[in-house]
Amino acid sequence: MYFFLGNLSFSDLCYSSIVSPRMLLNFLAESKRISYNACAVQMYLFGIFGHVDCLLLAVMAYDRYVAICNPLLYTVTMSRWLCHQLVAGVYAVGLLDSMVHTVFTFRLSFCSSNAINHFFCDIPPILSLSCSDTRVNEIVLFASTGCVVVSSIVIILLSYAYIIITILRIRSAEGRRKAFSTCTSHLTAVAMFHGSLLFMYFRPSSSYSLDTDKIASVFYTVVIPMLNPLIYSLRNKEVKDAPWNVMHKLLPFS
Repeated sequence: MYFFLGNLSFSDLCYSSIVSPRMLLNFLAESKRISYNACAVQMYLFGIFGHVDCLLLAVMAYDRYVAICNPLLYTVTMSRWLCHQLVAGVYAVGLLDSMVHTVFTFRLSFCSSNAINHFFCDIPPILSLSCSDTRVNEIVLFASTGCVVVSSIVIILLSYAYIIITILRIRSAEGRRKAFSTCTSHLTAVAMFHGSLLFMYFRPSSSYSLDTDKIASVFYTVVIPMLNPLIYSLRNKEVKDAPWNVMHKLLPFS
């Protein structure tokens, strides 16, 4: 669990660092220019860690399933080798999928306005600037992102279906509470991340608005990566006890 949490924390750090510094600079500076190459790099890196976050949440759901449904085989099933293979697979999918989106987006022609109506170089606002036919890009975006998001959601739902069945079979109420409490942090992170993704990329085109997207993007690029460490830390007794231990050491009479 902590191995996957460490990777999620690293991904969140990279995810927000790709967008937040540039976004803050644009708020403060008069010149809000970004070069063509820098825009492509930002889109590529943002896509990588967006996919990594999405798939890591699915891997963590599977990890919780093994821990709760097969606790005696947990260390055997979730071996160090398998954990590293799962994380490597997550990054491989992110690298490949983001490369496809970036290449398909920047092969288009941009012959009119070059003002991006967004805080960073995301795919939808860049496509809106193109004077080329973007139907292929939209299909690729919907298909590949849909596959990643839907497969992640399916894995999470199946994992928690088995988890709930197993928890309901536990006779003691205290045992059920402890088993379910190990999943609440992950469920909260899943609900926030996937909820914002579904709102951003899978709503009807009739309700599509770049202004609405800008507000939603702040939530899933800045707020969620900031909240994830708090969500997981507040559910961990050792982390909650750590500040009090530090205070007792600094203030022995408190």
